[in-house]
Parts: sequence; C-alpha cells; structure tokens
Amino acid sequence: MKRHLISAADLTRDDAVLILDTAEEMARVADRPIKKLPTLRGRTVVNLFFEDSTRTRISFEAAAKRLSADVINFSAKGSSVSKGESLKDTALTLEAMGADAVVIRHGASGAPYRLATSGWIDGAVVNAGDGTHEHPTQALLDAFTMRRRLVGAEAGTGRDLEGRRITIVGDVLHSRVARSNVHLLHTLGAQVTLVAPPTLVPIGVENWPCEVSYDLDRVLPGSDAVMMLRVQTERMNAAFFPTEREYARRYGLNGDRMARMPDDAIVMHPGPMNRGMEITAEVADSDRCTAVEQVTNGVSIRMAVLYLLLGGSEPAATAHPSPATAAAPSTARTEENK
Repeated sequence: MKRHLISAADLTRDDAVLILDTAEEMARVADRPIKKLPTLRGRTVVNLFFEDSTRTRISFEAAAKRLSADVINFSAKGSSVSKGESLKDTALTLEAMGADAVVIRHGASGAPYRLATSGWIDGAVVNAGDGTHEHPTQALLDAFTMRRRLVGAEAGTGRDLEGRRITIVGDVLHSRVARSNVHLLHTLGAQVTLVAPPTLVPIGVENWPCEVSYDLDRVLPGSDAVMMLRVQTERMNAAFFPTEREYARRYGLNGDRMARMPDDAIVMHPGPMNRGMEITAEVADSDRCTAVEQVTNGVSIRMAVLYLLLGGSEPAATAHPSPATAAAPSTARTEENK
C-alpha cells in the first residue's frame, strides 16, 4: 500500500486484492458482540468534509472507531471555512492537532491530491470524493460486494473479478463513482461497459479501459452486475435530456428490464437513489439489489484502508490477533470498558 489513497487508478491488482481480503477479515468483526479492535488505538483520524454526506462520512467514522482510533469530524458548515479560511490554513490547523490521517471530501476535483502533495500535513490522505473526479473507497466497496455476491465470501479470498461483465448505467459525466469503478474493475480483470445518453458521456471516454453503449436493453442479458448511477441534477447547468420521464424510459431499471438479466446477476446503486427515475421501487427493494449491503461493506472496506495506511502492510489476521482470538471474553470486556 502507498502512503495515500487518492485514486483507484493508483492501485495495482495486488493492492486491490489485499484491501478486499483485509476487508473480509474486518467484516467478521461486525459479527462479534463487541465490534472493536485495538489496532489504531492512539491514532487520530480527521473527517474533513466540505460537501454534504451521510453514508461516506458515517461509514468512515464507524470504521475508525471500530479500530479504536480517535475521530474528529470537521464540517465546512459552521467552521472557519465559512469565514473564508483556505484549505491550506485548515490543513495546517489539523497538522498542529496531530492528525494521523485526513479523510477529505471536497467539491473541487484534485483537492485531496493537493493536500497529499503540498507538504501541509504529514499524515495519510484518503480521498472520500472530489468533485467529478474520483471516489476510490466507493469503488473498493463495490468490488467487495461484487466479489462476495458473484464468487462468495470464503471462495473469493485472494481472487479478483477476472472475466466478470459489469455494466454502469446513467450520469457518467458527473459521476466520480463511475470513474473510480472503471479503473478499479479493469485492474481486477472485469469487463466494464458504460451505458448513458450521449450527452452524459464524458469527453475522452474512448481512452478509458471500457466499452460504451447507448442501448441498455442490448447490454443487460450479458451483465453479471448492473450499477445504476444517480442523476446528479445539482451538478447540471444545462438540459442533458428532454424530461425525467424520457430518461427513465430509456435508461431506468425496472422489473421488466431486471427480468432480462441473468438469474444470478445483481443490481447495485451507490446511493442515494432517485426512486422512479434511474431505478424503480420494485427493483430497489428486490433481493437482487445490493444497495444496503454496499453500505455495510463500506465500513469493512474503510476499516481495511485505514488499517493498511496506518497500521500495517499485511492482512489483519496475520499482523494482529485473529477476530476469533480478539473476541476472547477478557479482551472484549477490556475494549468495552475503554
């Protein structure tokens, strides 16, 4: 593992599989009565969020706390940022407080990279989403979910997604999730197809390691997983499609379309969902939809990332007591009382 996690494109296959395997170990902690490990005791993790977030912020907070780290939640609203404080001065303040890791979400693409390479802080930097650029931990939790569903939790250890066919549908233009997933899934050996209206396909997509289609119905029968993207109207400054009804008719996933998918194929969504637009309630609430699982798996993945960046370079089971050992009554009581 490198010092920071800024882009999914920075991860090699071995890096990605190590994170997924470590997350599998971390997932077992969630089944224990005391969901906590002493791995990062004494470390400080700062959640630096300049954009609104529910799933990602809470997921990182839960992950850090389950590893016994001290957590500081920073929101731009109600802070000196609203008074005009720069990213540099905010970073210098965090450095003065002794932050070991900074998890940053920012509306400007490249802000995490700037923070990691500026020399303003010495701690690790984790990109929790920057503008329309990337969201690497979301791609990791998506890959983790795919591997568990398509390969199996136990059988998947040490394996990638070689030969799997993944379809990503919707607002690719404004989606950092799509960009990170394309890079990571390609690294893991999957075949990725983007499906979107021509107006929502980024310029230069021909250089991405994926295929592009404008016909959702043609792609569905050959997909192992279909990931629906939220239409990000808050980032749109023009009319990218005629009406919401027209978009739903051409690119929305409903029960009829889901029936055309292979029987063991899954439906994914990074959330939050626009029900009735990119996905119907029937599909969102079906057993084949993994949206809730993705939230659960997000905590395990972020535990793995924080552990590998701050704790060690080997899987948690070999570098520290196994979850079964860590769950011994004396240890559990000690952790609960702290």
